[in-house]
Amino acid sequence: MEPVLLRIQETAKLLKVSKWTIYRWIEEGRLRATKIGRGSLRVFQASVSGLVEEARIDYRNARNDSPKKAAPVRAKGMKKNTVTKSRKRVR
Repeated sequence: MEPVLLRIQETAKLLKVSKWTIYRWIEEGRLRATKIGRGSLRVFQASVSGLVEEARIDYRNARNDSPKKAAPVRAKGMKKNTVTKSRKRVR
Protein backbone atom coordinates (compact mmCIF):
# COMPACT_ATOMS: atom_id res chain seq x y z
CA MET A 1 0.00 0.00 0.00
CA GLU A 2 1.44 3.35 -1.05
CA PRO A 3 1.55 6.17 1.48
CA VAL A 4 -0.87 9.08 1.03
CA LEU A 5 0.94 12.32 0.24
CA LEU A 6 -0.42 15.83 0.81
CA ARG A 7 0.60 19.14 -0.73
CA ILE A 8 2.04 21.78 1.58
CA GLN A 9 -1.04 23.99 1.22
CA GLU A 10 -3.39 21.06 1.95
CA THR A 11 -1.42 20.21 5.06
CA ALA A 12 -1.47 23.83 6.23
CA LYS A 13 -5.23 23.98 5.75
CA LEU A 14 -5.77 20.72 7.68
CA LEU A 15 -3.64 21.87 10.61
CA LYS A 16 -4.89 25.50 10.44
CA VAL A 17 -1.39 26.97 10.23
CA SER A 18 0.55 28.82 7.53
CA LYS A 19 2.51 27.04 4.83
CA TRP A 20 5.67 28.53 6.36
CA THR A 21 4.89 26.74 9.62
CA ILE A 22 4.62 23.48 7.67
CA TYR A 23 8.03 24.10 6.07
CA ARG A 24 9.52 24.84 9.51
CA TRP A 25 7.96 21.71 11.05
CA ILE A 26 9.41 19.62 8.20
CA GLU A 27 12.84 21.13 8.83
CA GLU A 28 12.50 20.50 12.60
CA GLY A 29 11.46 16.89 11.98
CA ARG A 30 7.94 17.26 13.38
CA LEU A 31 6.49 16.31 9.96
CA ARG A 32 7.91 13.84 7.43
CA ALA A 33 7.99 14.85 3.78
CA THR A 34 9.49 13.80 0.47
CA LYS A 35 10.42 15.53 -2.77
CA ILE A 36 8.66 14.49 -5.94
CA GLY A 37 10.17 15.29 -9.32
CA ARG A 38 12.22 18.46 -9.54
CA GLY A 39 11.36 19.83 -6.13
CA SER A 40 7.66 19.44 -5.37
CA LEU A 41 7.49 18.72 -1.67
CA ARG A 42 4.78 16.41 -0.29
CA VAL A 43 3.94 15.60 3.33
CA PHE A 44 3.13 12.08 4.47
CA GLN A 45 -0.44 11.94 5.75
CA ALA A 46 0.64 9.48 8.44
CA SER A 47 3.01 12.08 9.92
CA VAL A 48 0.18 14.65 9.97
CA SER A 49 -2.07 12.15 11.78
CA GLY A 50 0.74 11.41 14.23
CA LEU A 51 1.25 15.10 14.96
CA VAL A 52 -2.48 15.60 15.59
CA GLU A 53 -2.65 12.55 17.87
CA GLU A 54 0.43 13.70 19.78
CA ALA A 55 -1.18 17.11 20.34
CA ARG A 56 -4.40 15.45 21.58
CA ILE A 57 -2.49 13.32 24.08
CA ASP A 58 -0.50 16.35 25.31
CA TYR A 59 -3.74 18.32 25.74
CA ARG A 60 -5.41 15.51 27.70
CA ASN A 61 -2.39 15.11 29.97
CA ALA A 62 -2.16 18.85 30.57
CA ARG A 63 -5.82 18.97 31.59
CA ASN A 64 -5.52 15.97 33.92
CA ASP A 65 -2.31 17.12 35.59
CA SER A 66 -3.42 20.65 36.40
CA PRO A 67 -4.34 21.37 40.02
CA LYS A 68 -8.02 21.85 40.78
CA LYS A 69 -7.52 24.98 42.86
CA ALA A 70 -4.29 26.61 43.90
CA ALA A 71 -3.90 27.96 47.41
CA PRO A 72 -3.08 31.68 47.62
CA VAL A 73 0.55 32.41 48.39
CA ARG A 74 1.52 35.21 50.77
CA ALA A 75 4.90 36.50 51.79
CA LYS A 76 5.87 36.24 55.46
CA GLY A 77 4.45 39.05 57.53
CA MET A 78 2.03 40.24 54.85
CA LYS A 79 -1.44 41.00 56.13
CA LYS A 80 -4.45 39.41 54.52
CA ASN A 81 -5.97 42.52 52.89
CA THR A 82 -2.78 44.42 52.00
CA VAL A 83 -2.93 46.21 48.66
CA THR A 84 0.33 46.93 46.88
CA LYS A 85 0.97 49.72 44.42
CA SER A 86 1.29 48.57 40.85
CA ARG A 87 3.97 49.85 38.53
CA LYS A 88 3.02 51.94 35.54
CA ARG A 89 3.27 50.20 32.20
CA VAL A 90 5.91 51.50 29.86
CA ARG A 91 4.96 51.27 26.22
